[in-house]
Amino acid sequence: MIRLHDYWRSSASYRVRIALNLKHIAYERHDIALLEGLHRAPDNLARNPQGFVPTLEIDGAMLTQSLAIIDYLDAKYPDPPMVPHDALARSRVLAQALIIAADIHPIDNLRVLKRLQSQFGADQAARDDWYRHWVNEGFGALEMTAGDGPFLGGDAPNLADVCLVPQMYNARRLEMDLAAYPKLVAADAAAAAVPEIAAAHPDRVKSTA
Repeated sequence: MIRLHDYWRSSASYRVRIALNLKHIAYERHDIALLEGLHRAPDNLARNPQGFVPTLEIDGAMLTQSLAIIDYLDAKYPDPPMVPHDALARSRVLAQALIIAADIHPIDNLRVLKRLQSQFGADQAARDDWYRHWVNEGFGALEMTAGDGPFLGGDAPNLADVCLVPQMYNARRLEMDLAAYPKLVAADAAAAAVPEIAAAHPDRVKSTA
């Protein structure tokens, strides 16, 4: 049994759910309630020493870090590929994915937002402004890298889209104005029409938590 330890609204978990669905890999979800602090519980720390989600339990191993998990899945289940085989195209897709996974997401993570409050006294409005600022920084660059679509990654969804979709969900949850990013909005809409991606949406999985 392949088991995904995740949280329904975690964007890193969302990425892995999308990849699993696109590759038609059957799995069982185990919800880790972040807001209740269960990610710091001993059983989750035993699976994931950072106390994060997601963790993918597969082939007798516990895999952590969403992009590393997706890389494993791509190596073992190569169809459809999450990154192109061509070296230049691969580099471009990875760069797009990392704008989100390395530059936006880490500094907008729940633990960072909590630290802004506990150490610097940032109220909810200030934390929301912080969040929107870094999304806008990344989205501005990402919009410039987008091609002719229909997906951010090109003709078919790949790792770039796997990262984009959860970040767009978060941006809308924070009521961001996305008018400056028409290519990203269009790519997200194309992805939302893919049944495997739609099935990974937080609202779809929350009821199974």
